[in-house]
Amino acid sequence: MSDAVADSAIRKAFVRLMPVLFVSYILAYIDRVNVGFAALKMNADIGISPYFYGLGAGVFFLGYFICEIPSNLAMAKVGARRWISRIMISWGLIAAAMALVQGPVSFIVMRFLLGAAEAGFFPGVILYLTYWFPQQYRARVIAAFIVAVPVSLALGGPISTAILQMDGWAGLKGWQWLFILEGLLTALTGLVFLKVMPDGPAKAKWLSTEERTRLQNTIDNEERTIAIHGLSVLQSLADPRVLALAFIWFANTTANLGLAFFLPQILKGLGLTDMQTGIMTSVPYIFGTLGILAFGFISDRYGERRWTLCTALALTALGLTAAGTMSGSLLAVAVMAVAAIGIYGAKPPFWPLPSTFLSGNAAAAGIALINAIGNLGGFVGPYVIGWIRATTQSYEAGLYFLAALSFVAAVLAPVIVSRRFIGGMNATPGLERS
Repeated sequence: MSDAVADSAIRKAFVRLMPVLFVSYILAYIDRVNVGFAALKMNADIGISPYFYGLGAGVFFLGYFICEIPSNLAMAKVGARRWISRIMISWGLIAAAMALVQGPVSFIVMRFLLGAAEAGFFPGVILYLTYWFPQQYRARVIAAFIVAVPVSLALGGPISTAILQMDGWAGLKGWQWLFILEGLLTALTGLVFLKVMPDGPAKAKWLSTEERTRLQNTIDNEERTIAIHGLSVLQSLADPRVLALAFIWFANTTANLGLAFFLPQILKGLGLTDMQTGIMTSVPYIFGTLGILAFGFISDRYGERRWTLCTALALTALGLTAAGTMSGSLLAVAVMAVAAIGIYGAKPPFWPLPSTFLSGNAAAAGIALINAIGNLGGFVGPYVIGWIRATTQSYEAGLYFLAALSFVAAVLAPVIVSRRFIGGMNATPGLERS
């Protein structure tokens, strides 16, 4: 797909779709991790200990896990536009309702419901992108989407700590305003999604007839090629390739969210003010943004997934190990930036992999399972770090735990992500050239 018509269709699709997807994912992550900033005031106000905070922060992902696969299968039947919009509106309203929590029990219940509401958004978007962009573009396109994560965390720090200063407005605490404002913005964006996002190229009125036909035919041909040796939904859920990828995503997510939920408190413990904490928290995620863009470009430019993924996971392990040795010092921020490059740089070469051997409903189920199992790391990371912090009064051992898990994933990646293991009979040319 390299002629002028095809190139024009890809450019138009990117320009039309990615801004909305990008903003949507920024809001998803802000609503997911703003609890880390709310905790600076909320925990003391309603009596949440480090243990219950870690449990509540992580229980989000249990709700997410339970509802993930049904949500993605529903999207395949209902249509991407309506289903993703529904997800955004429901999680935005529940995120705003977090302002009503009164103690540990209501905190844990609301976090579970938030996870159930958001389930299906990320794998749904990954599946949605396969409806629009051929294989050769996917690492770069996914990088452009996922770069919203570190951007959201970089922006979320200053914005969230600024909203905390609204303490007392209309009789509400600053952390209550944080949940209300950021949650309602997500719900409104869900309505925009419903209005402007087509389900696929065939329904995109802003493409010419020739562009619609050419892009849709290219996507359909790739789907048919994969489907020749494709899997059923049940087969995809038990496929060792899917389970192996789920472990790598689990390790990456554990490191990602274990760090994200506790980084504000780690930095606050160095004696910084709330605003200084928000600004310093953004530093690693600025570097994470560069990691996504660099690894996404390299992965597509050289048609290589295996060693780019391994390198990113190794950087994560290295940065987190160094952060553990430097805990208690502002120098830890610098090595956390290295870890962030790895954490986010692993995502672009990782997510094109499932669609190299899954199609149709099997892709919907398999991608959802990978993300669902992987996102259990969002429960494990905060829970374990919260437990370690309560037991040792230090974050050092928790950082070593995250580093060890990332190291195991880095060692396994070259074996798991190989032409023989991933591609099988229907290996995609350029999947990995190592």
